[in-house]
Amino acid sequence: MIKLDVRGLVPSIVQDADTGKVLMLGYSSPGSIRRTLEDGQVWFYSRSRQELWHKGETSGNFLNLEEIVSDCDGDALLFRVRPTGPTCHTGSESCFFTPLDAQEYEATEDGPGVLEELFAVIQDRKLSRPEGSYTVRLLESGVERIAQKVIEEAGESALAGATGALDELPKEVADLLYHTLTLLASLDVSPQEVWRELRSRRG
Repeated sequence: MIKLDVRGLVPSIVQDADTGKVLMLGYSSPGSIRRTLEDGQVWFYSRSRQELWHKGETSGNFLNLEEIVSDCDGDALLFRVRPTGPTCHTGSESCFFTPLDAQEYEATEDGPGVLEELFAVIQDRKLSRPEGSYTVRLLESGVERIAQKVIEEAGESALAGATGALDELPKEVADLLYHTLTLLASLDVSPQEVWRELRSRRG
């Protein structure tokens, strides 16, 4: 069984079937894996564009599939391929060519993963109760008040959408998500239960 992350994806290593050289790392969704098996050429899921991505569609440097195997835990895939040209967009044979000379790091936003981070912060506020925290005040106001705030934020989100206030809509939806997560925390309900319910509705 393949284990998907919170975004419904699994990291996928691409290896040259003839030389054994590691060519790149991509992310696969159930849909992209299905297309890969159907077409015989590798498809990924683009996290930035949030859509299926046919590797080589622009460059003509396709990855012809030989086989897909999973690791022992089922949380990573290995694509053995025969490439028709350079794999990296730089023109290099492989994306892995930069030596790690210095330990410099850059944090990247992880889209929906921020919801897990936010829930962790809310849980921390629930336990530590720091003075002056809005989350603490909200939790102390009780479930009924938190539920009322969810209703208010849902209404404001809907209004922003209905009136075309596109600059305001992301802010209102962010408020809605925050208050919804706070409601879950106040009732000791994990977001994982929501994610499971959403996964059951896919298809």
